Amino acid sequence: MKKITIYSPNYYTYGAMLIGGVLKEKFKNKYDVKLVKTLDNNSINLFLKSDYVLLSLYSTLHLMDKNLKKVIELLQNNNKHNSKKTKIFVGGPVSAYPEIVLNELNVDGVILGEGEIITPKIIEGDKEGLAYLENGEIIINKPKPKPKLDFSKPLIPKDIGAQSIRGANVYIETHRGCIGNCTFCQVPKFFGKDIRSKPLELILEEVKEFKKKGVKRIAISGGTGSLYNFKKEVNKSMFIELLEKVSRIIGNKNLSVPDMRVDYVDRDTLTAVKKYTIGWVFYGIESGSDKILKSMKKGTNREKNLNAVNLAKECGVKVGGSFIVGHPEEKEVDYLLTKDFIVDAELDDVFVSIAEPIPKTELCDLILDTPIEKNPTFKTHLGPYKRLNLTESEARCFDLLLHAENWKSNPHILTKQLYSIYLNEAKTQGKDIRNITNLIFKYKKFL
Repeated sequence: MKKITIYSPNYYTYGAMLIGGVLKEKFKNKYDVKLVKTLDNNSINLFLKSDYVLLSLYSTLHLMDKNLKKVIELLQNNNKHNSKKTKIFVGGPVSAYPEIVLNELNVDGVILGEGEIITPKIIEGDKEGLAYLENGEIIINKPKPKPKLDFSKPLIPKDIGAQSIRGANVYIETHRGCIGNCTFCQVPKFFGKDIRSKPLELILEEVKEFKKKGVKRIAISGGTGSLYNFKKEVNKSMFIELLEKVSRIIGNKNLSVPDMRVDYVDRDTLTAVKKYTIGWVFYGIESGSDKILKSMKKGTNREKNLNAVNLAKECGVKVGGSFIVGHPEEKEVDYLLTKDFIVDAELDDVFVSIAEPIPKTELCDLILDTPIEKNPTFKTHLGPYKRLNLTESEARCFDLLLHAENWKSNPHILTKQLYSIYLNEAKTQGKDIRNITNLIFKYKKFL
């Protein structure tokens, strides 16, 4: 039997599992389909024996992974000296910018858009929805208008219960699309702005199957959980029913709804989160400055964010907030307003990210138009952390993590170990974002 191997770096992502499920069902008597998440000797040997290797890449950083590039070169060299050829294709969120992928990775093509529809066609030799190099020229065959998506069952690996993504073994997909306009996010362009929800019966079947395979903790994904079955307005009754029925299967202490928009929660939905899940929500607050929120096109403001935090607390729900620092338009006063917001909100947990220019987003365009010397991610920090040799973005990331620790609902003592963890987090993010920014400048003509 022929072989297809799907590589999903570090984690079995839901998208990779879904493609695996589609291919296993479509080619069940022709191809043996397997998922791997590590680049070790076993997986490399599996790649070498495969007819197709599908790289499911969800971060721009993967395009700069030296180990991945070495494995690709090994496969291509093996193709030169053997009659058996291994075709290598890339899919996942990075497929939104195929020109960069094809210049960085020596692969046979990039599968464009949602892979469930296109990937089986590519395996059968069709080139619709495929970007590839031909005589040194990049050919982009855009997929035809999307038919109604046929939600398929995922291929679940045997060791799925051993992985942890922010505490959950797996993030399941309940719907696709986002009605938001956030300038830093690629979801609306990748999946569209219309909400396409998966039938509840299929979701429940998947939850039962994940549980059988050893999954203990499930997170409901989709960008904003409460948009499930969204039409012109949030159908909160369907969202609440979703939580109730999934909770019956997995248990309320094993279910989370990580990401929610502050403008799509109310007392009923938050009460359901309290009753049927671990009792947490995570809001994408991003900034305490209305000016920056407007620039990000968040559709919210400081007052709405604070009201949503307080409402969750009134419903007995713990609140985590994510923040972005180092936005090209973020001035010192904007950053200080974010620190003030954290004081007022007294969140239960805080996540801080340095602004990432995901190719073909509005934030990416803004960063491309910002001179390097004025970009906080490259600009040297000359303030209180000068001795640590940080950039301005790194200093704000580090400072906000320290500051948030003092103003959490249950603050921790700032030990040397915690100080070091936060400093390393800021430096690592800074290095990664500089590498991504340099990459997009390298391929500016394609963006």
